[in-house]
Amino acid sequence: MFIIPPDPGSLKLHTESHGPEDAPALVLAHALGSSLRAWDGLLPHLPEGLRVITLDMRGHGQSPCPDGPYPMGDLVADASRALDRLEVKGCVFLGLSIGGMIAQGVAAERLDLVRAMVLSSTAAKIATPAVWDERMDAIRKGGIEAVVEPNMERWFSRRTRRDAPELVDEARARMRATPLEGYLGCCAAISETDLYESTSNLTLPTLVTAGTEDGSTPADLVRETAGLIKGARFELIRNTGHMSPIEAPEVYGALVSEFLHDIAHV
Repeated sequence: MFIIPPDPGSLKLHTESHGPEDAPALVLAHALGSSLRAWDGLLPHLPEGLRVITLDMRGHGQSPCPDGPYPMGDLVADASRALDRLEVKGCVFLGLSIGGMIAQGVAAERLDLVRAMVLSSTAAKIATPAVWDERMDAIRKGGIEAVVEPNMERWFSRRTRRDAPELVDEARARMRATPLEGYLGCCAAISETDLYESTSNLTLPTLVTAGTEDGSTPADLVRETAGLIKGARFELIRNTGHMSPIEAPEVYGALVSEFLHDIAHV
């Protein structure tokens, strides 16, 4: 469980809002080394009549990049304050990778903000501190470029890398544009985070998705996290890696749309 500091002058995330301000809210939180631009291809495949809010997490996109490392509690607090600032209550919080960890944290801390979750390519705990220490050492020595190509192989299926190289190129560009301090700060946040206890206490409606070729959060790990949440629905998305919403926006959008309809959020 995280303690969210009450300081109203704390960091303000860059956000974008699409749709009527009085409509039901769907909040989208991106992956490590990315930005809210990653959702551009998915937006047309989401239901009409929503207020879709996209966030740049700290150290990414157009949000501020303070000195790291970042505790996960700060990332959760950033998102909670952003929703408070936008006067959002009872949203569906959709998080991809680290965005899904943030979603779990916000749901555990602020049930007034979140009524349901979509967790994609994420887990209650991702890898070990030793794995993250090795990755951070490589980045300190070689910069972001040291992890760009390995990430592209984990993030995208072989088919996507072959047939839709433009999607991979866009992801590369977003990763290369991520400030070094922001990337390292969020790596440190993931390294320290274990949400098994708090996530296992969640009872809100939840859709969990995984890609069959995900090299970052394998499907079995994602399925394990779905099993922590009573009544969670788990869906595999074929021929996709870590970035299912980017690789298969029509399929992914249909799953999210069906889930929103089932919980009467649209």
